[in-house]
Amino acid sequence: MTDDTQRSLPASIDETVALLAGADYLAGRSLATVIYLALKMKRPLFLEGEAGVGKTEIAKTLARALGRQLIRLQCYEGLDISSAVYEWNYPAQMLEIRLSEASGVKDRGRIEADLFSERHLIRRPVLQALSQTHGQAPVFLIDELDRTDEAFEAFLLEVLSDFQVTIPELGTIKAAEPPIVIITTNRTREIHDALKRRCLYHWVDYPDAARELEIIRRKVPQAGERLSRQVVAYVQKLRKLDLFKSPGVAETIDWATALTELDRAALDPETVADTLGTLLKYQDDIARIANAEGRHVLAEVEADLQAAG
Repeated sequence: MTDDTQRSLPASIDETVALLAGADYLAGRSLATVIYLALKMKRPLFLEGEAGVGKTEIAKTLARALGRQLIRLQCYEGLDISSAVYEWNYPAQMLEIRLSEASGVKDRGRIEADLFSERHLIRRPVLQALSQTHGQAPVFLIDELDRTDEAFEAFLLEVLSDFQVTIPELGTIKAAEPPIVIITTNRTREIHDALKRRCLYHWVDYPDAARELEIIRRKVPQAGERLSRQVVAYVQKLRKLDLFKSPGVAETIDWATALTELDRAALDPETVADTLGTLLKYQDDIARIANAEGRHVLAEVEADLQAAG
């Protein structure tokens, strides 16, 4: 991104709501408030919640809305510094050594300086996020931090405290301007308090029916009003059941999209049973809802919508 494409940070909570809505993310007042404060205070934002509630999408939306580059560190078990921060280009270094030998260079200090120069440095997401020039600070998404181990958390303390990393061969690299940091976790394990203290915190919950309906209207405009209302009401009821994994907003959007691709104008028991794979991701949940319980939920949806007029 260039400076010309960047937009100024919102000056109020209302502007934050409007900024996100302009990029098709409908944020509640509490979420918009903590985003505004994180931007204003230049503090990392720690987002926790169930999978599929839209945590990752917040970072993507901010990057689009502000005209910033999005740098994403997807966390996983075993993530280490070479994958997350930097590593040396070993093939290029070996070639450098051979060329030095062939040309008769014997100065060891010069050879080492050439080997461990920035031209042989491979920048991974953390270092990329800290290496932008002033005025080009990216949105740095650290996604699903709970998948990593405590050792990697400990490393992140330096990054989030001072926005810098230390490379033994080069020294300390400090960000010219702190990136906008968004950290997400699905809470499969607890994150240490030392890291949380460096962040502003928000629990991202499933949207209520009114907000989810508006999301469907925006994301799946080809869906009819009756179908959209049925889909949202059905999903809202499923989330109250004791399922292995409740459907997230992304699944609601996928289901509504699939139904429109099938030219369905309304839900019926057969259509629900045939398309549950776009909504639920575990066979036990699908088998349960595909039978009598799913038909009962659909009957409740129809009764509620008729009562509401």
